[in-house]
Amino acid sequence: MEDLEPKKNYISWPILALMDFVTVIGFDDLTYNFQNQGMGVITSWVIMLFLYVIPYSLMVGQLGSVFNHEGGGLTSWVRGTSGEFLGYFTAWTYWAASIPYVVDTANSIVVGLGWAYNGNAKMQSQMSNGWFAFWTLITFIVFIFVQSRFKRSLEVLSTIGGIAMFGMTVLFVLMTFAGLAAGGHIATQPMNLHTIVPKFDLHYLTTIGLLIYAVNGAELIAPFVTKMRHPKREFPKAMIMLAVMTAFLTIFGSFSLGVFFDGFNLPNDLKMNGSYYAFQALGKQYHMGNTLMYIFAWTEVFYLAALLAVLLDAMTRMLISDTGAKYMPKVLRKTNSNGLPVNGYLLTCGLSAFIMLLGIFLPSMNDIFNWLLNLNGIISPGVTCWIFFAFIKIRQDSQKFPSDYVYIKNDKLALAVGWWCLIITAIATIFGIGPQDVKFASSTWWYELVINFIAIIVLIGLGVVLPYVTRREGRSTTGSAFTRLQWTGILAALFLTIVGDLALGGSNYEHNIVSIVIISIVGIALVIAFGWKEYNLKEA
Repeated sequence: MEDLEPKKNYISWPILALMDFVTVIGFDDLTYNFQNQGMGVITSWVIMLFLYVIPYSLMVGQLGSVFNHEGGGLTSWVRGTSGEFLGYFTAWTYWAASIPYVVDTANSIVVGLGWAYNGNAKMQSQMSNGWFAFWTLITFIVFIFVQSRFKRSLEVLSTIGGIAMFGMTVLFVLMTFAGLAAGGHIATQPMNLHTIVPKFDLHYLTTIGLLIYAVNGAELIAPFVTKMRHPKREFPKAMIMLAVMTAFLTIFGSFSLGVFFDGFNLPNDLKMNGSYYAFQALGKQYHMGNTLMYIFAWTEVFYLAALLAVLLDAMTRMLISDTGAKYMPKVLRKTNSNGLPVNGYLLTCGLSAFIMLLGIFLPSMNDIFNWLLNLNGIISPGVTCWIFFAFIKIRQDSQKFPSDYVYIKNDKLALAVGWWCLIITAIATIFGIGPQDVKFASSTWWYELVINFIAIIVLIGLGVVLPYVTRREGRSTTGSAFTRLQWTGILAALFLTIVGDLALGGSNYEHNIVSIVIISIVGIALVIAFGWKEYNLKEA
């Protein structure tokens, strides 16, 4: 009888480690954090690896094992420990966190195409903020069209592109050290122990969120924990292998950047163009011209294009399918003849356009790119808090949540580690709201601070409003929460309020703050006034 049973295909621990490695760290993550902290980021990476990345990954392993029959997703973890509404709200915040990420990805595609075509950063000095936002929006429209026809192939291509990106990163590190061995020069001087110790001040606290943003993503491999032959023994091995690979890439990759860039005097546009500058410098060292830079640029565009197409589809479908009819309005769950959630796509594009509009009045294209990236360093760690929240819940009642793999057998110690990670992540989220790449207390700093709050309030707050809209739909005989006239009034009031606030904020925020507050209050009042009355109510 045993011979007649189908053989189960197990996943080995080295393969699991490689899969997780692709989701955790990339070359761009190195340049982003290198600009924030210089050579001191090396020490930060070491601290993060031992006190955050390893426990974070092992907690994810236990959560995936506990909820293995529900797919092991973040939403199912919170739903299983804290009920339906928090499960829905987790799905919403996870989706909302993806909005700045996909906008940043689309921006990066536009930047990458500029480098792939021109071979330099020329495009950024010639393109206005308006045109940058326009081409980013066009990128969205193109890839929403593309993903509906080539979804499966793009998932494969994004995986291949991700592996290729890691290959380019490892190649960069190896070629840098080979160049040093042949007598190459180190740009950062002096290069000593003091150089790699960061300055622990307010600026440092505002940059922790981007470090967490760089290393999160381990929850994506949680469903595979139960597909291992011996999870108790093999999963920790996979995470140790992941830590070793991540340590190699972050420590030696950051050192390699210090070889080509002076860590004490970094270019202002390093976050946007640093990866291209690095491969350009490496190519010149080996007398290869721009060859390596062009290879990296097209690899970047290829990977990000496939990733964007998959993300736009996956994030929308995940939100609509995983929250159900109880909290998600029918208007957003509506699909066309091909099963595509068209209104869900429109919501994604609308909020993405809103995020782009927030940054359009910043001084330059580089400021827009940096602000969007730093916004990810606020929202993404905030969502990661749900992971530690769920872990704390299962360890508070470990008898109720048994699993094949257990991270730290002692519940009290496990809870202490869970609370440590939750508190650190929450602190990083709060301090990340402070702008990082502009002069403190300047008009641009204040403007970025305000639009950070606006982005957070809109993205997260909308998740609280939607269940109310769903309840109104249920009370209406037509199945619509608002009449067409009400929808028109609400959307018009929102649009005019946003445009008015941004126009005043972009011209001179410090002098127009009172006017901005008045316009915002009037706009909110108009939205409430238009939507207050309910029509076509069912009889009790």
